[in-house]
Formats: sequence, structure tokens, C-alpha cells
Amino acid sequence: MTTAKSIGVLELSSVGIGYLMEDTMLKAASVDLLIARTICSGKYLIVIGGLVSDVQAAMDAGRTAADESIIDDLVLPNVHESVFPALGQSVVLSPGEAGALGVIETFSGTSALAAADAAAKAARITLFRIHVAMALGGKGIVMMTGTVADVRAGVQAGAEVVRERGLLVSEIVIPRPQRELFSDYL
Repeated sequence: MTTAKSIGVLELSSVGIGYLMEDTMLKAASVDLLIARTICSGKYLIVIGGLVSDVQAAMDAGRTAADESIIDDLVLPNVHESVFPALGQSVVLSPGEAGALGVIETFSGTSALAAADAAAKAARITLFRIHVAMALGGKGIVMMTGTVADVRAGVQAGAEVVRERGLLVSEIVIPRPQRELFSDYL
């Protein structure tokens, strides 16, 4: 995989068109396929990564060909580096890293990525999970930890980006969470 500097996300209402768009996007530019799968409520999610110009070219090709089946789409240039491991669910927290807990819940998997990037850029938080649309009815979840002040700032910044898109479900900060809330990560 090349070093991804940008992420492109296409969320579609059709699984068949999703496969077609995945092929179209991969042929349009030199990008890495980060996620391509069916998601809850019969949708298809494609997440690509790569250099900003390549991701933009692939997304332009996908948007043109997908037409009315697009539910949500996004290009994030210069993505914060902590988004990639959290998206891959490869972040392992040590007991000392678990502080306040922040959760941003979105109506689309696409907007969860926008929230995660904004949160990571706004505050000194540790993104430890970005869950896009599987087993959530098509929603997205971003989870972060850090000091109470940083988690508040991160949640506020991430939630604002999603609120502007009209896709915010909830924004939660738990200052002193029980350790069981981190049981899958510690």
C-alpha cells in the first residue's frame, strides 16, 4: 500500500452499482482499496486511500458513474494519520491510555470518517475505533479517549462537521468511564 494522504468514501444505495463503482474507481487512478463491502440496510461502502490527486480522480469517476445511487460521499485530503489504524481497528490501548471516553454517532459511515478526522486534528485524543455501518443499521461510530478537555474538544469538532452534513445522531463525553467500557481495547 502506498502512503495514504487522502481518503475517498462512496456510500451507495445499490450493491450491484457498488461493485461497478469499485471497479470504475480502481481503474481511474492509482488508489488503495481500504474497504469495499456491503453494509447494513442493503448499501455498499467503498473507502479508498492514496495521494490526494489520485483519490480525487477516482472519486470523480465514481461520482459520475454512480449518479442517483449515491447516499453520501466524501474526500478527505491530508487525513490525520491516526484515522487509518482506528479505521482498521488495530489500535490497542494500554490501561494508562484509557481516560475520558468520547463517542460520536452518525447516520452514515461516510460521515463517521469526517468526524474522526476533524476530532483528531482538533485535539490531542487517541482515536481507537471507527466503525462504519456494519451491524449498526448503516450508522457510524467514532470512539476516542484522552483528557476530559481534549475529548470534549475532539467530540465537539467531530460532531460539528457531521452536524453540518445533517447526519449527527449523538455526541457523548464520559469523563470517568468504568473500565468495562474499554474492555475490548485494554
